[in-house]
Amino acid sequence: MGWLSMATRKELTAAAEARYRRSDRAKKARILDEFVDITGFHRKHAMRLLRGREDAPSGRRARRRVYNEAEHNALVLLWEASDRICGKRLKAVNACAD
Repeated sequence: MGWLSMATRKELTAAAEARYRRSDRAKKARILDEFVDITGFHRKHAMRLLRGREDAPSGRRARRRVYNEAEHNALVLLWEASDRICGKRLKAVNACAD
């Protein structure tokens, strides 16, 4: 196996992806074997590339909001009033305010 440029790898991936998607299980195994031999990718990485999961979300999921907008604004106001103290101490100040 020689050195392949990234553009060549992308071209090979695009060509193999189309064949891989419309093939049955046995043909997929052969296509995958050929693709791994040519590109030098690990088998699992090659499978992920050939499945072509563009719709998969990238990055981390957003956290669920803990406070609504009014509570958030009140906490920011309290945080600013307390000279931006850390969360641990802000929690104690908030408990005393209640």
